[in-house]
Amino acid sequence: MRPTRRALVAITATLLVAAGGCASNPTRPAGTGSIDTGIRLYGTDGNMSNSFGADFKKPGAITGMVGTTPLTALTDDFKQRLDQVDPNLADDNYAGESYDAVVISALAVAVAGTTNPTTVAKYVDGVTNLQPGGVECTQVKDCLDAIAEGKDIAYRGVAVRNGLTPAGEPATASYGTLHFGQNNKIDDAKTEFVSAGNTEDASKQTAPSSGAHGAKSTQLTLGLLLPKTGAVAYLGPQMFAGAHLAVRELNAAGGILGKPVVAIDGDDGTDVNKATAQFNAFVSQNVPIMIGPPSSGEATALVPKAVAAGRILFSPSATSDGLSTIDDHGLFFRSCPPDSYQSQALADVIMRGGARRVFIVARDDAYGAGLRDGVSKDLMAAGIKQDDLTSKTYSDDQKDFGAITKAVKDFKPDAVMVAGYEESASVISALQADGIKFAQS
Repeated sequence: MRPTRRALVAITATLLVAAGGCASNPTRPAGTGSIDTGIRLYGTDGNMSNSFGADFKKPGAITGMVGTTPLTALTDDFKQRLDQVDPNLADDNYAGESYDAVVISALAVAVAGTTNPTTVAKYVDGVTNLQPGGVECTQVKDCLDAIAEGKDIAYRGVAVRNGLTPAGEPATASYGTLHFGQNNKIDDAKTEFVSAGNTEDASKQTAPSSGAHGAKSTQLTLGLLLPKTGAVAYLGPQMFAGAHLAVRELNAAGGILGKPVVAIDGDDGTDVNKATAQFNAFVSQNVPIMIGPPSSGEATALVPKAVAAGRILFSPSATSDGLSTIDDHGLFFRSCPPDSYQSQALADVIMRGGARRVFIVARDDAYGAGLRDGVSKDLMAAGIKQDDLTSKTYSDDQKDFGAITKAVKDFKPDAVMVAGYEESASVISALQADGIKFAQS
């Protein structure tokens, strides 16, 4: 188990702790939703996307829904490069994280001089963290050139901009506060960015010295354990595009260890059993490093298998806090931040909306439970009373949401947060079908 200390979260838009006892004020502030005038609807990174909005056929069905997602302000250049890989992308969520997961893995292989996973794992943190005499690099070719010259590098990526912590996750992160507009699509004009984390949490440990910089060895093959089907399949196109772009640019720069990088597309199915089958298939193909899985539940299940098989898992989107301290023998990494960061960002957004009574509906897995618990804790720290906060969970294959809609009506919240993936559209639709109105501004 790798040690980690809870990162100091520095949300630039600070939680509105009630200086005047905001939670005890019985008068609703202007614009706050109510069961009659419209409850404010909030989402999470699993459902704040244009692909999710496309599940609603009624125009304006989720207008006014607000939420957060790990999101970096991507440069036009990066977006154009993504479009060259897939010109039909509806979103770019997690494209940067997928790109970085591939690049960091490949750079670690280049420095280690081998594709042996247990050896490579010792270099992953090191290629992202600046050592005395080392050089920062943002472009694949520049990084590889520096490695070939025997220099220590600190990769400054699209999403991983300030290195990885000893737990193998970003020391800092950027979140986007997103708003759905009239066409059930994200209104980019309203997107705001907040930062989280602490650069001081980046790993200080020096990677093992290597006399094999740029040595030629076995060809690097990556298994893309990413979604083509299942609840997060809507994230798949941008994840695959980011990963494929990284492979393309690594090969354009000369490849790794003197040979082209090979990427094998897989499908985790957003399902533990399917992900396990795909993992086993990659192992049988002697794949040393897998980019994925995308969900926290799958990652939690696969880490012990990765340890047993001696394989690296590098997830672009598994955010559960529990993964920070999982017994991974140093073989699990992620290019996305833990939910503790997003929980504070979400709590801030909800408080800024004037909420005084909050109902959380969460997917019943590691992802949903983590966000439910984290947001609840941060809302109470910001002044929401425990009696003014409650929650319900639902299963991935649940069809009847009657108990949830009744509980929401009985509780009379002014804000509802839904933590889930694409299936959470059914939860929102059920609430609306039962007469619950959501505020549209």
